[in-house]
Amino acid sequence: MAFWSYILLYADGRYYTGHTDELERRIAQHQSGEIEGFTSSRLPVRLMWSQDFPTRTEALEAELRVKKWSRAKKEALIRGDWAAISHFAKPPKERSIAPSSVRVERSRDMNGNGSESLS
Repeated sequence: MAFWSYILLYADGRYYTGHTDELERRIAQHQSGEIEGFTSSRLPVRLMWSQDFPTRTEALEAELRVKKWSRAKKEALIRGDWAAISHFAKPPKERSIAPSSVRVERSRDMNGNGSESLS
């Protein structure tokens, strides 16, 4: 039996990271709004990335690790851009110039909270 970690993109542009033992069923549950709360108010969802693991423990560990990542690092994972993943794994002060495959956009919201995204 395979276990999966996955990233969904919601209609509002947010990412959701989860894990499951039945990927297709779980995506259908997200898509139908069967899972109440955060998911049901942001439909539709789109599967952006998934990886299978031999054990639930490994899938859960991957989910928890990826959940902590920045948006830019998640987008690098979705693209399979290992140079960018390595770049965003470093603390911001230790990063050299972004890899040539990555254009980083920095922005601040109305509350002054900063974020990085890739384009």
